[in-house]
Amino acid sequence: MSILGNRVRRVEDPRFLTTGLTTVADLSGDDQPLLQGAACVTFVRSSIAHGRVASIDVDDARDLPGVLAVLTAADLDLPPFTPGAMTPPEMTRPLLAVDVVRFVGEPLAIVVTETPAQGEDAAEAVWADIEPLPAVVGAEAAVTDQHLLFPDAGTNTAARLEFQEPDPTLFDGCEVVVRTRVRSPRLAACPLEVRATAAAWDGGRLTVWTSTQAPHAVRARVAERYGLDESSVRVIAPDVGGGFGAKMSPYPEDLLVPFVARAVGRPVRWVETRSENMTAMSHGRDQVLLAELGGGHDGTFQAYRLTVLQDAGAYPGIGAFLPFMTQIMAQGVYEIPRVECTTRSVVTTTTPVEAFRGAGRPEATQAIERAVDAFAAEVGIDPVEVRRRNLIERDEFPYTTRTGATYDSGDYEEALDRALGAAGYESLRAEQRRRRDEGDPVQLGIGVCAYVEITAGPGRHEKEHARVEVLADGSAVVYTGSSSHGQGHATAWAMIVADRTGIPLERIEVVHGDTDAVPDGVGTFGSRSLQVGGSAVVEGTDTVIDRAKTVAAWLLGADGAEVELDTGVGAFRLAGAGPGSASVGWSEVATAAEGRGLSAAVTFTAEAPTFPFGAHVAVVEVDTETGKVELVRLVACDDAGRILNPLLAEGQRHGGIAQGVAQALLEEVRFDADGNPVTANFADYGVISAPELPSFELVAMETPTPLNALGAKGIGESGTIGATPAVHGAVLDALAPLGVGHLDPPCTPERVWRAIIEAREAQR
Repeated sequence: MSILGNRVRRVEDPRFLTTGLTTVADLSGDDQPLLQGAACVTFVRSSIAHGRVASIDVDDARDLPGVLAVLTAADLDLPPFTPGAMTPPEMTRPLLAVDVVRFVGEPLAIVVTETPAQGEDAAEAVWADIEPLPAVVGAEAAVTDQHLLFPDAGTNTAARLEFQEPDPTLFDGCEVVVRTRVRSPRLAACPLEVRATAAAWDGGRLTVWTSTQAPHAVRARVAERYGLDESSVRVIAPDVGGGFGAKMSPYPEDLLVPFVARAVGRPVRWVETRSENMTAMSHGRDQVLLAELGGGHDGTFQAYRLTVLQDAGAYPGIGAFLPFMTQIMAQGVYEIPRVECTTRSVVTTTTPVEAFRGAGRPEATQAIERAVDAFAAEVGIDPVEVRRRNLIERDEFPYTTRTGATYDSGDYEEALDRALGAAGYESLRAEQRRRRDEGDPVQLGIGVCAYVEITAGPGRHEKEHARVEVLADGSAVVYTGSSSHGQGHATAWAMIVADRTGIPLERIEVVHGDTDAVPDGVGTFGSRSLQVGGSAVVEGTDTVIDRAKTVAAWLLGADGAEVELDTGVGAFRLAGAGPGSASVGWSEVATAAEGRGLSAAVTFTAEAPTFPFGAHVAVVEVDTETGKVELVRLVACDDAGRILNPLLAEGQRHGGIAQGVAQALLEEVRFDADGNPVTANFADYGVISAPELPSFELVAMETPTPLNALGAKGIGESGTIGATPAVHGAVLDALAPLGVGHLDPPCTPERVWRAIIEAREAQR
């Protein structure tokens, strides 16, 4: 019986629950001798969103106790960040601000001290004379180019993506055209562990410890920055307390820590505060989406246009290209004959925007699902029925959309039916009618979302490395280029090897996050781990088995004969021989293979991305007298292909749904008119917690992909994609009888209450 598909408890958890995680902040000279006597790094940050730097006075700070050095941009000999190939070269980001600051939290100087407390005192003693310039807050303000962040560029536009020339006749022949504006609010990743990096030089070799999702990417960037061969750089990612996309790439601070270590001649460590994390770590989302959907009075769709305006923050990086992911997923799960999508990314005087769980795909779903609800209301047909009439049918896969995505496999109607059935949709509508008829002050809202997303994409040839080795004692070690930060790789990869070899799960070790131990790798992001990293483990394991069979045949005195592996007992015997026949186990084979090696290193290359899909049903109660929204039910059918371990998959679904719900109801990074962050800590930023959430009702469904041997798609981001539109739609559904037709998320009590009051006043 295969271990795959079973609820196997995470092998990581006993350590996490007893001794706890070992993060960069926890490392000591006892654990890592190279960090013995590490000094502390503190960054001096701009308190002004946009201004010209006249001078930076560090004299007072240098005289304080415990201060080893104070460094500014004038002390650096490192090249700046470079923007993406499609963005203006003038939008380069310096590692430390030089002439201009462009967001509150941008690093201005570095203080090096013996203790963290001394660093805080010294940072406050650094005085920066900054002449204020006009703040540019919000993409819609930036797009006018009234105030430029980079005058030499002559524009605030960082990137444009046009799928095709706009067609003025796109909606010709449509009996109904609805236009909706959807804002996907700016979010903070809020990982349990803030950013942290340590560095030590040992002769000409550099070791970096950092909280990252992709240690090999850090190694490449550090080596490039310091003119080193990658073999001279070792990057270690210890236990990482969450990433959510915000730790995909190294930040200026991460790249500066090795410079500081070299400058002071001793190891150093930087661990940011929570407020620093909220203001200076990249944010996510922040798109304004204009969706236009046309079709017939019978509820069928004929044309769709999506216009995306992306706030990339102060410096264009990955954030400027998030709309590409929005564009490729614009069509959603629907058969629409004509589709257009145009995107534009602009810079603003706010924290840079980068990837965040879903990275452009949730926004596409938010836009089209809101448009579908508006279309259903306009034609007077139940929103579920409108969806059902337009879904791509199960026999059309693989299906290529009008924006160039090729969906690998799916059954969208089945997912919708399963979610609706589990929710008891008709009964919910009946209860809603009762409350409306009775004028109940607590109204019921029902929101439905059908979604598809892309994982391990957007292009072809996504790669990941793995090496599988069976030791002389019969145990196994898996070296993976994937980098776990909560996903459960130690369990999942061991399950794959155990299933194929018969070696007990507890005798399989998984090694990751150390570029010396695993020289090649890509990392963990975009829900790519199992379908790419897991597939590499499959190939590596199968190669080891093939090599083991040759050795086993020799041990059995039948050189060249066909040998079978009995995974039930982890033993090799001649093909066709019964269970009682002569056999050799993994220990014997591995011992005999010493010198020739019983290991295999492989790099798996995916043919194409995969497309998970599903449907969510949200039920909310809205107190029309106070504006309070309570999510009472969330039913989710998330199909991510074949499930390796339901326990791991459900954990990913729980986390994703929670973040999706938070975006709809609570979370939003906000700035005032001068660009000052007003949500710089957890007292002001609405991080969701258990009391705000019901027990999620998870509906199972598996539609394997033909693109890898596991049949697996990604599951890490599905919850964020389906939950937000469902919950947002449910709130608007509850408010519809009151005349509220639009409400930007998050649907906070104040925002809901104001919308109700405004609707009542408009009806007078």
